[in-house]
Amino acid sequence: MTDFISLPGIEQEELLWLQELTRDYSIETRQRFLAIYQGRRKDPQVILICCLVGLIGPAGIHRFLINQIGMGILYILTIGLCWIGTIVDAINYRKLTWEYNKKAALQSAALLGL
Repeated sequence: MTDFISLPGIEQEELLWLQELTRDYSIETRQRFLAIYQGRRKDPQVILICCLVGLIGPAGIHRFLINQIGMGILYILTIGLCWIGTIVDAINYRKLTWEYNKKAALQSAALLGL
């Protein structure tokens, strides 16, 4: 179960959720799940950095990274909703990342047929 600790930027809530999700998996299945999930998961620090780049450069890059294409386009066209949206996202980057990672974990489990 300690396999998930090696994920960059993992927080307690995500760690506990992943352990519960993979509780009944065999060691081999858990390793396969981890390999798929690592490829899909986003590091919260990367999302924060891309969000902060939006304050001085192209806004919305972080939204594209978490597959919110429509919001990414909106942020580009409105300069991050006049920077207010970008600032709010910089404050809530952990929540944005956690929501994306949770979906990525469920998709990874679905790929394994579990």
